[in-house]
Amino acid sequence: MSDPNSSSLTPSSTGQLLSVEAERAARESTRRRNDDRHSSLLDYPATYLLIGINLLVFAMMFRYSPALPLIRQHAGWQILTASFDVNTLLRFGGSDAAYVMNGQWWRLITSTFVHVTILHLVLNMWCLWNLGLFGEPLLGRPGLIAVYLLTGTAGMMLSLTLSVAQQQDSLVAGASGAIFGLAGILIVLLSNRKLAAPWKELRSLRRSVIWFAVLNLVIGIVPQVLPSFSDGQLARLHLDPGSLPHIDNSAHLGGFLCGLALGFPLFPRMTSGKSSYRARQAWVFAVAAFLLCLFGYGLAKFA
Repeated sequence: MSDPNSSSLTPSSTGQLLSVEAERAARESTRRRNDDRHSSLLDYPATYLLIGINLLVFAMMFRYSPALPLIRQHAGWQILTASFDVNTLLRFGGSDAAYVMNGQWWRLITSTFVHVTILHLVLNMWCLWNLGLFGEPLLGRPGLIAVYLLTGTAGMMLSLTLSVAQQQDSLVAGASGAIFGLAGILIVLLSNRKLAAPWKELRSLRRSVIWFAVLNLVIGIVPQVLPSFSDGQLARLHLDPGSLPHIDNSAHLGGFLCGLALGFPLFPRMTSGKSSYRARQAWVFAVAAFLLCLFGYGLAKFA
């Protein structure tokens, strides 16, 4: 005899129960994925802030872009490589040697947020995003922004110095000096075996950053060495030196060396506690800013 108060699970009711549970599990999984995605954005605010500023500057410049008529003409690759004219780059803060030496030193900073073509912007922002995801947990939010500004300025400063030494006027723009600076400091910081991550993983990340720096430096050298090739050699390689963009490797090198220099004094304090590490960062970045200002003053005074 069955108990009238007891409940029995028929195949139909069991299927309904399983369906409800599956739906609930799917909703929970979706919620967790959304939470993970949301938290990942919050975990790297400095990286996205820097990318956002670069995108905003480019958006304000875009009304003057030669890419606009090319888009209407469906010109393809030319859209990505169409360069802003000199006046537009200067108006939005590009670093021109003559302007800087005449007192507009702020251009050494603003030029790190100015890009010449769509392709230039896309490649730099992709690199900044990847290095920012590595660097922000190690440097912190203020630290990542400070490294971007300091190393980007250092890259522009080295480019300016060479232009003054060679008595040539040059216009430089782009975040690549700062990106190389992030690569430089990460190579140093990722060498710390005392970090919480497994050493095998740290070594793999460091190797990736080293390859990034080396390959991009080589890419920057190629347009400079191609003119030494004969026309026949260039024809066999299917390369036209005039069609390649001018890459200022001195800005890359200056940012990279500055990043390395910033990393060494931070290295011993990485695992000494947050307050000690942040204090060392403040001291190192303040000294670096002072030295850049001092170098700029000397360049203006004695060049």
